Amino acid sequence: MIWYPYQQLKTMADPYLITDAQGVYLHTPDRKLIDSVSSWWSVIHGYKHPELNRAIIGQVEKFSHVMLGGLTHQPALRLAEKLRQFLPGDLDHPFFSDSGSVAVEVALKMALQYYMNRGESQRTLILALEHAYHGDTFKTMEAGDDEDYHFVLQAYGPSPHVVHIPTTIPALEEAFRRYHHQFNCLLVEPLLQGAGGMRMYDVAFLHRARELCDQYDVLLIFDEVATGFGRTGHRFVADLVLPDILVLGKALTGGYIGHAATVANQKVFDGFYDDSPHHALMHGPTFMGNALACCAALKSIELFETQDYMAKIRRIEAITRREMAGFSHPLVKEVRILGGCVCLEVHDARSLAGYQQFAYERGVFSRPFLNCLYAMVPYIITEEELVTVLTTMKDWFART
Repeated sequence: MIWYPYQQLKTMADPYLITDAQGVYLHTPDRKLIDSVSSWWSVIHGYKHPELNRAIIGQVEKFSHVMLGGLTHQPALRLAEKLRQFLPGDLDHPFFSDSGSVAVEVALKMALQYYMNRGESQRTLILALEHAYHGDTFKTMEAGDDEDYHFVLQAYGPSPHVVHIPTTIPALEEAFRRYHHQFNCLLVEPLLQGAGGMRMYDVAFLHRARELCDQYDVLLIFDEVATGFGRTGHRFVADLVLPDILVLGKALTGGYIGHAATVANQKVFDGFYDDSPHHALMHGPTFMGNALACCAALKSIELFETQDYMAKIRRIEAITRREMAGFSHPLVKEVRILGGCVCLEVHDARSLAGYQQFAYERGVFSRPFLNCLYAMVPYIITEEELVTVLTTMKDWFART
């Protein structure tokens, strides 16, 4: 039996069998479903996109993968150059890996070693947010703050290496006042905390974070694995507030294949660029810079730019706000909308039991979690398809 994610296998319902996928639709043997969650927020161009298909097939006919240890290749070189042009500021130095979680691990390792290379070995603390989720590898779980996912770490007790704070400026200032000499980084999901409950917060927090990181010489890391490529209504939150390290994944390849990038600015890169071998970043995922993934990423970025995806996202947000205007229900605590994300938070998670099958029968694939009923649709969705998704969400509550 496959070990499925986030499931008790003994009691789980049978997963839906997908036989094909095209555009925003997933096909089962008896249904055609609008994918309202973009395969965990990654398939921004939809499925079976002809240009993405051609990009990967063209590279397969040359080679699919070679290691970056002692070798290099044009797709990786081109993607590095494209990211240098595409990203804000001096975020010019990408380290490639194969998943968002690993990419965040790399960012945390960079931050720790950056100060070790300077002889500041006391800087062992990470400042992170309450309700944070950065992945399921061990250091990202430690930096996270969600017992629904990371309860296994209770075996170790409270971490001595992470300070968690709410997204308020007074809490941020107090943490820096107390621990600034020990911090190596502040790690955040900017503006939108995804798996921790689709929590949204004000950009003023990030502006103040940037000021304090500059004041106390602490690295600022943005985990934009989920928020990047327009999901918050901004191309990247890094366009608003510039971090020292930016982590990308998910939509980087249009959801076609696992790939991620930990992109450092010049200051961080210079902290490793040295004659001493001990100052090198000793990390190397086998499939980092995979040629197929790099080609998919290059084409994905090209589509994002040339087809004005930011206009598509503004349209999605406008339609969502129109359709959700005035909606309320006693079971619903709050409706939150930001860019290409909408979340209906309920008071009690039990009120969402059965929604997935309800949506399936109406031609929508959805996957509520915790007390959140949400949608993060592919950006190519039509108005009619989006209204179907939103109407299905509202109709669930109209039943009661």
